[in-house]
Amino acid sequence: MKRDPTKPIRVVLADDHPIVRAGVREMLKQVPGVEIVGEAGDGREAVELVKTTRPDVVFMDISMPGLNGLEATERILQALPNVRVIILSRHDNEEYYWRALKMGAAGYLLKKA
Repeated sequence: MKRDPTKPIRVVLADDHPIVRAGVREMLKQVPGVEIVGEAGDGREAVELVKTTRPDVVFMDISMPGLNGLEATERILQALPNVRVIILSRHDNEEYYWRALKMGAAGYLLKKA
């Protein structure tokens, strides 16, 4: 499915640390054509938020309480396969990277990047 370049890229942020979400939000505000449509503090909330807001991209923390980011990614992509999930993680570990890709993530970005 081709994206309409005249419409903003709709983004959901999912991280259990409000300060991390705030930092990512402020960085994305500087990017023209990006619109933050919601924020979630855990994996279950992220899944429900994505179903209701239908974003183009989700920035997903890998380590969250309840439902972790990998499980949330899998559920999101089962429901909405056109959503692109980018994992944000502090884990600089190939095992996490490969698991994220196996779950369907479009990318894996270290928080220290």
